[in-house]
Amino acid sequence: MKILITGANGLLGQKLAKLYAIKPQYEVLATGRGECRYPINGNHIHYASMDITKNEEVDTTIASFNPDVIIHTAAMTNVDECETDKEGCWLMNVTAVEYLLHAAEKCNSFFLHVSTDFIFDGVKGPLTEDEIPNPVNYYGESKLESEKLVMKSSTKWAIARTVLVYGITHNMSRSNIILWVKNSLEKGDNIRVVNDQWRTPTLAEDLAMGCFLVAAKKAEGVYNISGKDFLTPYEMAMMTANYFNLDKSLIEKTDGSQFQQVAKRPSKTGFIIDKAKALLGYEPHSFEEGISILAKQIN
Repeated sequence: MKILITGANGLLGQKLAKLYAIKPQYEVLATGRGECRYPINGNHIHYASMDITKNEEVDTTIASFNPDVIIHTAAMTNVDECETDKEGCWLMNVTAVEYLLHAAEKCNSFFLHVSTDFIFDGVKGPLTEDEIPNPVNYYGESKLESEKLVMKSSTKWAIARTVLVYGITHNMSRSNIILWVKNSLEKGDNIRVVNDQWRTPTLAEDLAMGCFLVAAKKAEGVYNISGKDFLTPYEMAMMTANYFNLDKSLIEKTDGSQFQQVAKRPSKTGFIIDKAKALLGYEPHSFEEGISILAKQIN
């Protein structure tokens, strides 16, 4: 089976490349903007530069590889940046998806699109796949629009929705709540963490495995692929402090109204993952196990 990955320089893309590196029965083309930013292992995995906002580049690259499956992980995910650069957000999150889908249709490729809990308004959670979307920010609007394009496509498709992905990339350019809490408390800094938002935080390795399972089965439809623990950021911070035996008194509980952010965040999301467990065999780590995995990677 031939797999093409977009966004291969990102967190999820790197984890997918690492996962496919130990599965030589797949031929993989990892793509991203510019040069590859991490070592690729395996003769069955190759890298190609592909700017998904350029239709001709997308067409040429996908047609020449002729993939059985496209796993689309690339997106503009900085929620505040999406609010201030709506044109750039739409180009990356919607127009680029149109280009990719047209190319996928020509090759009859199965299209797996990675989406987000931010298509929901945060009124309730955790949520099933059947919940009605109602985004409260432009990032969510763009991702919902891209979902609609995927659903209308003539090629076979799946959507993997996820929540608050955390992990460590090869170049460590991206932080996450675990690293932020650990580094802050080790320096003796006081931190304020909200306790009025709820999520099911997702280990990047788990999301990669969820995508792998969807792709392997060409499982059509929408799947919630997230962690299994329904937590507030404050609870995540306290668990991190406990794991690394750091001073929890430095963590102050607060609420979202104390932070000025350009884009509104949904207060309560998180996913029910029963469908992915039953149909895909998806079994994510607990958040505590996720901290342990990151701790080993740091060392």
